[in-house]
Amino acid sequence: MKVTELAKEFGTTPDTVRYYTRLKLLNPAKSVNGYKSYSNKEVSRLKFILSARNLGFSVADIKEIINESEDGKSACPLVRSLIKERLEETEKQFQAMLALRGKMSSALSRWEEMEDKAPTANMVCHLIENFEQIKKA
Repeated sequence: MKVTELAKEFGTTPDTVRYYTRLKLLNPAKSVNGYKSYSNKEVSRLKFILSARNLGFSVADIKEIINESEDGKSACPLVRSLIKERLEETEKQFQAMLALRGKMSSALSRWEEMEDKAPTANMVCHLIENFEQIKKA
């Protein structure tokens, strides 16, 4: 299977397939004319990579999981450990986004009542500058 065929099968781009090939996560055979040919093993590997990325695993995580598997060990304990870490990271990011959402909502409600002002030598936008002063007080 060629790069474009493989990409099409998984609804991704040829550049994505080439990217994982450059990282040595996929190892296609080269034909005499220089085209890369992806075997059924590589097709399965790309499916795994895309599924793992969809779950939030990093490329480094995926390499580690594949190495574990290629060493003949079950990757499942590693996968459970990594997904737990990713879930904790995602929860922290989610909480940070909720806090930012709250700040943005508060700013918008305050700013709707404030008049527009032209910039001065010491001020770019009084809405933001006054918001930060209020938050520090």
